[in-house]
Amino acid sequence: MQRVEFTKEMKKTHKILVPMMLPIHFQFLQNIFHKEGYNVELLETKGQSIIDEGLKNVHNDTCYPALLVIGQMIDALKSGKYDTDHVALAITQTGGGCRASNYIHLLRKALVQAGFAHVPVISVNFSKLEKNSGFKLTPSMLLRLLYGFLYGDMLMWLKNQCKPYELEKGSSDALVTTWIETITREFDSLSFLRLQKNYKEMLEDFASLPRSGKKKIRVGIVGEIYMKYAPLGNNDLEEFLIHEGCEPVVSGVLDFGLYCLENAKIDYEYYNRNKKSHTIVSLASAYIQNLQKKGNKLIEQQGIFHVPDSFQEVIENSEGMIDRGVKMGEGWLLTSEMVTLIKNGVNNIVCCQPFGCLPNHIVAKGMARKLKNKYPYSNIVAVDYDPSATKVNQENRLKLMLSNARLNETFLKEKQEETNKAIAKQTAYACD
Repeated sequence: MQRVEFTKEMKKTHKILVPMMLPIHFQFLQNIFHKEGYNVELLETKGQSIIDEGLKNVHNDTCYPALLVIGQMIDALKSGKYDTDHVALAITQTGGGCRASNYIHLLRKALVQAGFAHVPVISVNFSKLEKNSGFKLTPSMLLRLLYGFLYGDMLMWLKNQCKPYELEKGSSDALVTTWIETITREFDSLSFLRLQKNYKEMLEDFASLPRSGKKKIRVGIVGEIYMKYAPLGNNDLEEFLIHEGCEPVVSGVLDFGLYCLENAKIDYEYYNRNKKSHTIVSLASAYIQNLQKKGNKLIEQQGIFHVPDSFQEVIENSEGMIDRGVKMGEGWLLTSEMVTLIKNGVNNIVCCQPFGCLPNHIVAKGMARKLKNKYPYSNIVAVDYDPSATKVNQENRLKLMLSNARLNETFLKEKQEETNKAIAKQTAYACD
């Protein structure tokens, strides 16, 4: 099967369709590509037709994220909305052994089968897996993307701490949209000082939103990266939790990027691989982590919102739980994220995983007992997502987890009251 290249001429004539994964971050991604002269459109479609197209064009043993991404793209091409002679598709490749490297070949095969063999597919990768003369990740674009994801992580973190408590419905989402537009206008003059200034103003804006003071159960979300972040994949899990009276807690996507860089360092330490790139990878990781810490420090100084752990702390939380040589799929990061959540008082955790995804079953379900033994009050539920899995069944599993969460909360509150009474009694006795 001959690959159709995305040429320089196509940059001027073709619209590039990108499947949605991160609702906030990908808005930045779209705007950055527009500034670089690419006509990019995010696919935000939903519905059974996407699953049907995926099942029709991808083998049903293939993981659910692949089925959804490919189904969403082919559904768009068949919708009649686009001139298929002037449209291209874009998809990421990481170079690893899992979904993010192999989808592109499944997509091309599906396009041939569906009658769209002429549609070019762009590989967005940092591993020199494929090249297209009409598409290139330039240094300026990479810097913009880094800042876009830094801003996206901050906005997602603050939104999830405001939306469950907002007194004016939609105010948190509206503020996110305002900030996306504001930051996009500044992408021609990025700087660390401006990043800090914007962070401070973001914190002030979100802190000023009218919010309820009622305490809500915090629920962490971990899992395979697409299922963790994509509303299409996890059936709008964050919205469901908010509707059920909870506060979703989701780590930034840059942690996954740092996880990939850390794995390159591990390959060097364990197997003496990546000798040439080791220094560059180490410097890149240190630079990104430093930018993350600056943002965390500003959140801490303000004192209103919970502060995310630094990635170094996430790394350290894997110690004694899982070896960092376990790095297929989300690997050691998934277990380490669960430990990080529990240490921060988020005992209730949802593991989102595609049914049959062996790496993530091992580092999620497979580690649940070990986590439970060390942290008895942890309340972990693994939810499988699959074309045959009903939304009702998934929500019932989540409601059962939330029922346990409320029981645990009541029990812990009673234990704390007993402890406080005992301390008060001892203090009074000592005074006498």
